[in-house]
Amino acid sequence: MEPIIMRRFADSDSVEELTTFLHRAYADHAAAGLVFFASYQAPEDTLNRLDKGECWIALEQEAIIGSVTVTGAYDTPPGYPSSTDAGSFWQLAVDPARRGTGLGHRLLALAETRIATLGASRVVIDTSSQATDLITWYRHHGYTSIGTWKWDVTNYDSVVLAKNLVA
Repeated sequence: MEPIIMRRFADSDSVEELTTFLHRAYADHAAAGLVFFASYQAPEDTLNRLDKGECWIALEQEAIIGSVTVTGAYDTPPGYPSSTDAGSFWQLAVDPARRGTGLGHRLLALAETRIATLGASRVVIDTSSQATDLITWYRHHGYTSIGTWKWDVTNYDSVVLAKNLVA
């Protein structure tokens, strides 16, 4: 098995390839009726999200098998349960064939490390309140529920989770 390389998404990388990967990684959620934005976003939407943070990809034999986009302090909509000391990550995704291999744990650790490096002392994220497997996974990694939110690009209510980062 080839080693997995984790690096920043580069200008020379294909936004279309990343978008196709995200669709594949989130397809099981879409099949279950949960419309995660990553399951249908256009390449233009992917590019817009890339412009809002650092996108990291996991590669095996030059194929994307994982990704996460991170940011330090960020703007949130009025009323969103976050704080000024918080960073975030979004669209943490693992190729369905690589689930259960620890790649998700590696991407999460990378995201938390980068968020701390960017100056945040806390991580705030959200996911579908119906994605109980994801909520359990995040709780296992130290995240606690701090509220709920409804995005206009999804068909579900989100649970907002937070974790304090240790310096």
